[in-house]
Amino acid sequence: MGWTDERVELLKKLWMEGLSASQIAAELGDGVTRNAVIGKVHRLKLSARAKPTNTAPRARAPQRTAPRRVASPSGGMSAGIGMGKPRASVMRTQTIGATALAVSPEMEAEVYVAPQVQELFIPEDKRLSLLQLNEHTCKWPIGDPLTKDFYFCGQASGEGIPYCEFHARRAYHQLDKKKR
Repeated sequence: MGWTDERVELLKKLWMEGLSASQIAAELGDGVTRNAVIGKVHRLKLSARAKPTNTAPRARAPQRTAPRRVASPSGGMSAGIGMGKPRASVMRTQTIGATALAVSPEMEAEVYVAPQVQELFIPEDKRLSLLQLNEHTCKWPIGDPLTKDFYFCGQASGEGIPYCEFHARRAYHQLDKKKR
């Protein structure tokens, strides 16, 4: 398939009328694909175009849901149809498009605020800059790096770890095991 002057003019005309690339490909025929039309439009730098003539909203296909998978008494997963006791289902609001990140009133109530932790006081003469750190000093950053008050702890670090004992406890804390 070659792009003759007549075909290029027809492409430009149909593009400016607002036809889609698929519709233009069908109109041109002779093995012209949607991608060929899109490529030619880009090479011709045809950016401005009329709004599509068909502005009616498209009907959406009904959404199909897969059967829920629930844990079976044997420990494996099985389809949740007719298995064991019926479980109460939780109604969830559907999140589509821009509403997926919308904050609902229920979500605002679940905000977790971490408790304030007392920071280790480091005298000004013991505070280190980035260039003063070495393998034996604590590399725990304190403050905002964009301010003049930013510094590193600088206390003696433990063997094989980058932090002093105090900051190592903060960095490497163990989660409590659930009691059974």
